[in-house]
Amino acid sequence: MTKPGEIDESLYSRQLYVLGKEAMLKMQHSTVLIIGLKGLGVEIAKNIALAGVKSLALHDPEPVQLQDLSTQFFLSEKDVGKPRDVVSRAKLAELNSYVPVDVLGSLQDQEQLLKYQVVVATDTLSLERKIELNDLCHTNGIIFIATETRGLFGSVFNDFGEDFTVIDPTGEEPVSGIVSDFEADGTVTMLDDNRHNLEDGNYVTFSEIEGLEPLNDGKAYKVEVLGPFAFKIGSVKELGTYKKGGVFKQVKMPLKMSFKTLRESLADPEHLFCDFAKFDRAAQLHLGFQALQQFQLGHQGQLPRSVNEEDASELIKLVKKLAAQQPLVLGEDGEVNEGLIKELSFQSRGDIPAVVAFFGGLVAQEALKACSGKFTPLKQYMYFDSLESLPDPRTFPRTEETTRSINSRYDAQIAVFGLDFQRLVANSKVFLVGSGAIGCEMLKNWALLGLGSGPDGKIIITDNDSIEKSNLNRQFLFRPKDVGRNKSEVASEAACFMNPDLTGKIEWLTDKVGPESENLFDDKFWSNLDFVTNALDNVDARTYVDRRCVFFKKPLLESGTLGTKGNTQVVIPNVTESYSSSRDPPEKSIPLCTLRSFPNKIDHTIAWAKSLFQGYFTEVPENVNLYLTQPNFVEQTLKQAGDVKGILESISDSLTNRPYTFEDCIKWARLEFEKKFNHEIQQLLYNFPKDAKTSNGAPFWSGPKRAPEPLNFSLENPDHLHFVVAGANLRAFNYGLTGDEGEPDLAYYKSVISKTEVPSFSPRSDVKIQANDEDPDPNANNSVGGDALEALAGALPEPSSLAGFKLVPVEFEKDDDTNHHIEFIAAASNDRALNYSIEPADRQKTKFIAGRIIPAIATTTGLVTGLVNLELYKVVAGKTDIEAYCNGFINLALPFFGFSDPIASPQGKYNDKSYDKIWDRFEINGNVTLKELIDYFDEKEGLEITMLSYGVSLLYASFFPPKKLKDRLHLPITDVVMLVTKNAVAPHVKTMILEICADDKSGEDVEVPYITIHL
Repeated sequence: MTKPGEIDESLYSRQLYVLGKEAMLKMQHSTVLIIGLKGLGVEIAKNIALAGVKSLALHDPEPVQLQDLSTQFFLSEKDVGKPRDVVSRAKLAELNSYVPVDVLGSLQDQEQLLKYQVVVATDTLSLERKIELNDLCHTNGIIFIATETRGLFGSVFNDFGEDFTVIDPTGEEPVSGIVSDFEADGTVTMLDDNRHNLEDGNYVTFSEIEGLEPLNDGKAYKVEVLGPFAFKIGSVKELGTYKKGGVFKQVKMPLKMSFKTLRESLADPEHLFCDFAKFDRAAQLHLGFQALQQFQLGHQGQLPRSVNEEDASELIKLVKKLAAQQPLVLGEDGEVNEGLIKELSFQSRGDIPAVVAFFGGLVAQEALKACSGKFTPLKQYMYFDSLESLPDPRTFPRTEETTRSINSRYDAQIAVFGLDFQRLVANSKVFLVGSGAIGCEMLKNWALLGLGSGPDGKIIITDNDSIEKSNLNRQFLFRPKDVGRNKSEVASEAACFMNPDLTGKIEWLTDKVGPESENLFDDKFWSNLDFVTNALDNVDARTYVDRRCVFFKKPLLESGTLGTKGNTQVVIPNVTESYSSSRDPPEKSIPLCTLRSFPNKIDHTIAWAKSLFQGYFTEVPENVNLYLTQPNFVEQTLKQAGDVKGILESISDSLTNRPYTFEDCIKWARLEFEKKFNHEIQQLLYNFPKDAKTSNGAPFWSGPKRAPEPLNFSLENPDHLHFVVAGANLRAFNYGLTGDEGEPDLAYYKSVISKTEVPSFSPRSDVKIQANDEDPDPNANNSVGGDALEALAGALPEPSSLAGFKLVPVEFEKDDDTNHHIEFIAAASNDRALNYSIEPADRQKTKFIAGRIIPAIATTTGLVTGLVNLELYKVVAGKTDIEAYCNGFINLALPFFGFSDPIASPQGKYNDKSYDKIWDRFEINGNVTLKELIDYFDEKEGLEITMLSYGVSLLYASFFPPKKLKDRLHLPITDVVMLVTKNAVAPHVKTMILEICADDKSGEDVEVPYITIHL
């Protein structure tokens, strides 16, 4: 267990990048009460427990009912009749050993209620009781959240009190930039057309400004944006005259917010609109949800019956009465939307896993905002619906009969969709690629809704990864006992435990989906699927699955998260574009010149340190091993472009100056410190002195170029010490020596370092340094000269004299804090930052950047998975109207919700025929001959084939000589492929793709689909 004030980074590593340490520590001092443990309540509790609050309390003494199993994943049939909170407590406590979970016996003891920082009331409390509870909380400074879901509808209400402070409204990294000019009126211009990325009302501080030194005092100035490359802070003419330099940095300012109580706000609500295509529905549903409470009061706590016209008419009357009592809600000209209210009545007894997941993620994040002060709370009401998820009533009519209870775990879904549609869901055959964070949430939803559980249904999961401790914070199907096991296996077991109907219906695999596994995931495999769902964390794997789905014309459900941000995309054959149709722009790379000599921010020094780590401990040992094992290594290396001299020198040094003891490793690390952070910096200043000028007379050290200072080694400086400790241990690993066992003995290090002879610096006139990014690299293309390289190669020790010797390259691993990898990179980065007066970074931030870690939290994952599953219903129903589908974009930090129709697949045309550029292809059955194929296109399609290729091999071209064609025209396509490629078509290949170039009837070259040959 961690000590007070500490955070278990091995568990919370991904979450730390999202929330930050300050917010995490605040959360870990907060207690939360969840009232109501049906599906929505337990979903919220699950997400809060994973996030890590001080303690969690539950209250719901009502007995478990069979229909609760529709959304409450911790319950089973044997729990029917037991108190919901008692049954749920043990399962919630398993999620996070740091979060104790208790049951609150009664809500009558006010003193007990006042112990909590946050109270969340779900759909088990009446509106009147919520109002009373909110009044108590508001008076005593306790944050109150109310939420409920009814079928495909849901709502949330926030009261964060009259004076709530948000310490960081967005969670975005503060932006910074280099100043190019500072005018007297306070206009600040950016250097080299770099965008400042500020917004009106932001605040910034300045440093390193010459001429306007008073601005460097740390005071925050409010920004007025003039454009993407300039902003204004107000007149500075009294402060002096700008000379040069300057860096601005955004300062996050606290945001004060005030909230009204539920009682005060009912008649005049403030809405957050989550879908502007449904702008008018929020007010209607605000009255509709109140009317449902009134209906229950008049019907002994019962909600309207499913698809019952009489009950719906009564609910509409109640809404009209409320509209008259609360005229501000709909406005003067507002009318009650009877169709919408009728649908709310029809579905009110329903409970849908996808809607519960959506609100479970959203409300849990609101509770965490209340605990931490991080991110902007929702103000104050939000209503959401997904009526588009309902199937076509002509195919699946919904009546009292089709939606009546059948005394099953699926009753709450049947109440919304009907029994026939539930059967269609159960008999679906689906493929889930990945069983990590999104995959776990997906399986939970599928287990609840019974996907694949029918006699003809099936779920296939594949994931080639195993469970690590850091997964437990957001991949909730896994427990500490599962660490080391296969993700897909454990996830499958957990899903079957949630819903025994899935036993024997889930097949788990550990194979990576890609070209190398097409013999396993073959034509028959893909053809038997109804749809595919991605739960992947990298673009390459996503695009491959997307290509397979396009080829086999299978719908694809795609999603992703990044901290508080998430997106969903639905890909429908012959309707929408594919996932691969659009790509994010490539990341902006750091110029080599900047990395080598002129860093100006911590990202540059971390990238440099990562490169240094790879060079020292991975690339050099690999080159040494190649030299010792490959006879022609030197010959091949001399033919290469790049730093051949550096490669040969590093091999020579590794073999002639090899360490034999750990003491030798410590000495090496100390000398490398001197070389990198003192001598190389002195050499840079020798080449470009601090008073150097450019060719046009301007100061060389200006703008992005920061004049460095050499470091003097000190054991008292932690970054100096960690560089030596980590460097020595990693070098020892390379050479198979024993390094530190446990904490380093500082007295021993000090003794060794004191005996290490450190050479003094002597400048070299032959060293060339690239001064600007656009200049040619003076050290490229082996400019040292061929004779010198030959001499260097000839001086290397003979491999035969080192028979059996080899080094052990380091394989970078960011999550093991004992292997010295991140320790070395963080120390090297910070030492270089000290050279250049850049603010150092802590080890957590260094790990995040160097390890390219994707920040992740359970709340976003749960919400995004809910949105995906709302689209799943549409896919199962076979909808082909593009407007029925929805792509989603969310940011829980703001909070922001954006929904849009998918982009339609592009259309093409040849001759008089139109075709879909993504989904259409020419289908040819049988292993036809090349001539038959050419004749078919000429006669049936009016196309003259000019070129035909299989992969990178050209099978036919109209310009081929007749003799060459004579050998091919009458051969089957597979034989033509074998003739050209010298390789037979693999036995598992049942379908071949041929690319075609063709001329239309007018002789014009036209774009046409590819050819699919079914062998």
